[in-house]
Amino acid sequence: MRVMTESPESVEQWLELYGDSLFKFALARVRNVQVAEDLVQETFVAAIKARDSFEQRSQVKTWLTGILKHKIIDHQRRCAREQNYEDADTLFDELRQESFDASGHWQIDVAQWSNPDQALEREEFWAVMNRCLDELPEKMREIFLLREMEGLSAEEICKALPVSSTNNVWVILSRLRMKLRQCLELRWFNRAPDG
Repeated sequence: MRVMTESPESVEQWLELYGDSLFKFALARVRNVQVAEDLVQETFVAAIKARDSFEQRSQVKTWLTGILKHKIIDHQRRCAREQNYEDADTLFDELRQESFDASGHWQIDVAQWSNPDQALEREEFWAVMNRCLDELPEKMREIFLLREMEGLSAEEICKALPVSSTNNVWVILSRLRMKLRQCLELRWFNRAPDG
């Protein structure tokens, strides 16, 4: 086991070298500037305390990002304890009424989604996507971000958040994806060509 005695950069340089990228990483996941700053600060404190046990099997930035991921999950667990997921059924009922006609067919023209690669390349698309994510209930957005951004499995999400079963995770994710689809359809694919 190789214990860190000197790194290519000193502990004092970590904030300057990695602070911005860690902050952007945290902000993309928690969507709150103050919380992101606090999580990055907690990450650096934890890293300084654990620097003697860092085995240098990865780059310092990768190690710090791993610590930050755990801090984010811990934060989301704390937030989730304060929230419940009872409004998932209400959200689904609203989506069903807004998106489908009486015969169960889409009320929106999904044919316009024929070239998603081109849309994904556009910066404006991501601005709309972020607005759509912001409109999701926070507790449900957390599940989406853990799955889609962090790549956690349904079982890991159940451990991180108070969700009773993996089946509930899949139901919530399905409903959220439908809500995102509806929001993107209205704000991106059905918008005027100029804006």
